[in-house]
Amino acid sequence: MRWLSSYRHERHDVPAVAASLLGAFAAPMPLLAGAQAVGDPIAVLPVLFHLLWRQRLTADLSVPLGEATPVVSA
Repeated sequence: MRWLSSYRHERHDVPAVAASLLGAFAAPMPLLAGAQAVGDPIAVLPVLFHLLWRQRLTADLSVPLGEATPVVSA
């Protein structure tokens, strides 16, 4: 969870990518599959982690976060 806090900064808030991610995760979907559906994971994952930190996306953070972790829009 501590590493996720590094994505709290607004520099990771890219509105167009965030909107696409929120749409992609309207229904639960594995983390990496949803990121890939939006674009290049290198560009998309920091925004996804920012949305998780801001609780606009949700996932079970009581277990390690991985590529198959189900994520859904809050």
